[in-house]
Amino acid sequence: MNSSLNIINRILCRKEHREEAANDAVLQSRVTAASGRHSGKSAFADHPALAELRLLTAAAERFGIGNPFFKVHENSGGAVTEIDGKRYLNFSHYNYLGLNNHPEVNRAAMEAVERYGTSAGASRPVAGERPVQRELEKALAELYGVDDCVVFVSGHATNVSTISTLFGPGDLILHDSLIHNSILEGIRLSGATRRPFQHNNLAALDAQLAASRSQHKRVLIVVEGLYSMDGDMPDLPALVRIKRQHNALLMVDEAHSLGVLGATGRGIAEHFGMSAGEADIWMGTLSKTLVSCGGYIAGSQELVDILKFAAPGFVYSVGMSPPLAAASLAALRIMLREPERVLRLRERGAFFLELTRKEGLDVGTSQGFSVVPVILGSSRKAIALSNQLFEKGINVQPIIHPAVEEKAARLRFFLSAMHTEEEISSTVQTLSRLLQKDSAR
Repeated sequence: MNSSLNIINRILCRKEHREEAANDAVLQSRVTAASGRHSGKSAFADHPALAELRLLTAAAERFGIGNPFFKVHENSGGAVTEIDGKRYLNFSHYNYLGLNNHPEVNRAAMEAVERYGTSAGASRPVAGERPVQRELEKALAELYGVDDCVVFVSGHATNVSTISTLFGPGDLILHDSLIHNSILEGIRLSGATRRPFQHNNLAALDAQLAASRSQHKRVLIVVEGLYSMDGDMPDLPALVRIKRQHNALLMVDEAHSLGVLGATGRGIAEHFGMSAGEADIWMGTLSKTLVSCGGYIAGSQELVDILKFAAPGFVYSVGMSPPLAAASLAALRIMLREPERVLRLRERGAFFLELTRKEGLDVGTSQGFSVVPVILGSSRKAIALSNQLFEKGINVQPIIHPAVEEKAARLRFFLSAMHTEEEISSTVQTLSRLLQKDSAR
């Protein structure tokens, strides 16, 4: 099943509900009618994925769950957003430091448009190289204290292309069980042997390496700096010790930890007081803290040279749009100039975590930096609660099976430095009241 279906798959939390819905004559007529509208018009009208999609959405309608996805946001989106002309408190954007729509960021993007236009116009090896792209890469390399950096036009493609370029059959890649889909896709394309280890269980990782390291040429360990579903982090010093002991490489995906961890937002290495040189591959995205679009790999000069000349997602893709590069570069400079934003985000996250725990809500292993889940244990319950909160002016998205296990279905709250304590407090109180009301039924 493709990724778009994964978003709404298992809207009904029990198999018998799905079977009941599938056998219902009214529901079947809706599905049949929807299919008939496309009959003969598309080669994909009878595709099994489309039939499953229609069945699930019709079932959601019948059982009154509703679809919380694909709402259209009518402004920049941050601590608040506007949907259908109404203002909502917003906990579903990655605007961690509140830099999206910052005047300085906007101005940098507009100046780049005036100078370069909206597109690089070609792949960078051919004719798409612009000064602002290299300025961003040099600034990111300096941020990590490494030789160089290369930026890609997509964060997802950054992981897919990097891993599939650097590794292949005969190699071994071990990854945290909660690793992002882009890592899994990169491993699949590489042909390397894939071995997951239990989330943040480094003893299990060590045991796997002890048992299988000698059977493989190159070995890569992949973790995230901050896990986007659970809001917790790995033990980086322990990971470095393990990778050295077993002669392995270490890759850290900092999509959600750049701008969040460390006193100045430099990420997990700064958080632990370590040199970034202790890891071999640093990956990050430009779409969260750096309020643009794309991804980057930072590390040794040899690593960057390989990717610039061999990674399909770089060589055969148009170069990063100059306005996007300029926006990220401006955001990075503001982050370093104003570390109080990082501190405020940390305070807001800790405040949200404290309040949810006081209310007895299940926040799992979140450490309260920027991502706090409220685990509900049912996809149906998560979707229903998301819709109820939306009716009360709070926008937060549900995370349901198969993105997480059914028993771990949740609402995922993204915190921003721009959220106020009053907004956080009122949100947690509303959430708690709705859960209490549901429990009393």
